[in-house]
Amino acid sequence: MQKLNLQQRLLQKLSPQQIQMIKLLELPTMQLEQRIKEELEVNPVLEEGGDQVSDEAEMADKTQEDALSNIDSYINDDDTPSYKLYANNFSKDSTKTAIPFSVGVDFHTSLEDQLGLRPITPRQQALGQYLIGSIDDDGYLRRPLENIVDDIAFALNIEATEQELEEVLLIIQDFEPLGVGARSLQECLMIQLRHKDQAVASVSNATTILEKYFEEFTKKHYDKIANRLNLEEDELRDAVEEIISLTPKPGSSYNDPHSAYAEHVIPDFVLELKDDELMLSLNSMNQPELRISRDYQTMLQAYVAKKADRTKQDREAVTFVKQKIDSAKWFIDALKLRQNTLLLTMNAILEFQKAYFMEGDETKLRPMILKDIAAVTDLDISTISRVVNSKYVQTHFGIYPLKHFFSEGMQNDSGEEVSTREIKTILEECVANENKRQPLTDEALMDILKEKGYPIARRTVAKYREQLNIPVARLRKEL
Repeated sequence: MQKLNLQQRLLQKLSPQQIQMIKLLELPTMQLEQRIKEELEVNPVLEEGGDQVSDEAEMADKTQEDALSNIDSYINDDDTPSYKLYANNFSKDSTKTAIPFSVGVDFHTSLEDQLGLRPITPRQQALGQYLIGSIDDDGYLRRPLENIVDDIAFALNIEATEQELEEVLLIIQDFEPLGVGARSLQECLMIQLRHKDQAVASVSNATTILEKYFEEFTKKHYDKIANRLNLEEDELRDAVEEIISLTPKPGSSYNDPHSAYAEHVIPDFVLELKDDELMLSLNSMNQPELRISRDYQTMLQAYVAKKADRTKQDREAVTFVKQKIDSAKWFIDALKLRQNTLLLTMNAILEFQKAYFMEGDETKLRPMILKDIAAVTDLDISTISRVVNSKYVQTHFGIYPLKHFFSEGMQNDSGEEVSTREIKTILEECVANENKRQPLTDEALMDILKEKGYPIARRTVAKYREQLNIPVARLRKEL
C-alpha cells in the first residue's frame, strides 16, 4: 500500500556564484592569471584596461543602468532565444580530449625512442614496449615478470617466457638514465655501478658492499662491513661516498613534474620592511585590470532605444548582451572580493606574528591556528583555510607558504605559551651541530630540550623529528 508523506526540511545550498567565488579564493596567483585569461576568451564583454573615469563615462554608466532596468519589459519571456535551442550532444560521461602542450620528450617516450634504436626483432620490440609501459615514474619495474607474462598473453596475444622478458629487460636497463628498469633499490644502484670503472678501488669496494652487505649498508653498520672486507676507514668512506653519489630514483631525476613549479614559486603577497614598518601588498603584477566594453554597452543602449521594427533577433541579441554584462560585472566584483579577503586575512596574520616578521627569527613565532585568524577577521574557518592553501608571501628574509606561520602551542617551564615551530628549530640546530660519528638519539634530544626549558616526552621528540624529515640517529651516522 502506497503512502504519501509530507516533510519540511531546511537545506542550505550554495549558488553557482558562491561556488565560483570559493574557487577563485583558492587559486594562487599563477592559476588566477590563467583563469582571467579564460574568462576574457569566453566573455566578449570583458576587456583589459583600467576604469574609464570621466564625466562622459559616468553618464554612460548611468544610461546603461537605466537601460538595464527597463530591459525586462523589452524582452518577451515567451520568446526563447535560438542559442538556447542548440543541441548539446555531450553527456557528463563523455570524454573530452585536450590537446597537450609539450616542451620536450617525457620519460617513457625517451625510453621507447632508445628501444627503437636497438637492433632487435619485432617480437622483442613489442615485449620491450610493454615492459617500458610497466615502469613507474621513479624508473622501477615493480610488477614481477611472471605476472607480466600473463598480462602480455591477454593484452598482446603473445606467449612469452620469463627468460625472454629478462633478456629484453637487460637491454632496457642499459638505457639512460642509468638504473632504469630495476626491480629493487639494490639492483638500481648496481646497474649504475656497472657503468663505472671497476678498476677504481672505491667503485670495486662499493660494488662488493652492495652485492654482499646491502642490508648492513642500509642499517649503517659500517664497523661490521669494514671488519668483514678488511677495509681501512678511508677506503670504507670512499666506497660509501661512491654509493651515496648514485641516483636512487632515476625516473624522477630525469623528469620531475614538481621541480619546475617548485623552482618558480610566484608569491601572492609582497611584504617589505621600510623604516621599521611592514608594508603589505598583493602581487598583481601580471593580472590585467578588467572593465566592461563600452562598445557592448552602446550596443545595448541602441537596442533598447529602438522604438520600431523590433524583431526576435533584436530581443535575442539584447538577452545575450545583458547576460554577458551581468556575468562580467559579477566576475569583476568577485575579483575585488577575493582581493579584499586575501588582504584582510594576511593583515591579520601579519599583526598576529608581527615580532616574527620584523626579524625573521622562528623562535618569535607565536602559536597560531586557523581559528585564531577566523576570530580576528570574522570570517569562517573554511574561508581562512582556502586563503592559506597554496598561497605564498615574499618577505625580506625569504619566500614562505602561509601554512608555515601556523603551528600548535605548548607551555615551557615558566608557563609561557610557545610555538612548536620554536621547538622544531632547536631540534634542527641540535641535529645540524651533532657529532655525525655518534648522532644524538631521541632520548638525548629530549634531555637537551628539557635543559632549555621545553619539557616534552621522547615520543613527542620522535614525532617532531619525523615531521622535519630527520631520520633516526642510526641512519644519520657518518664515517
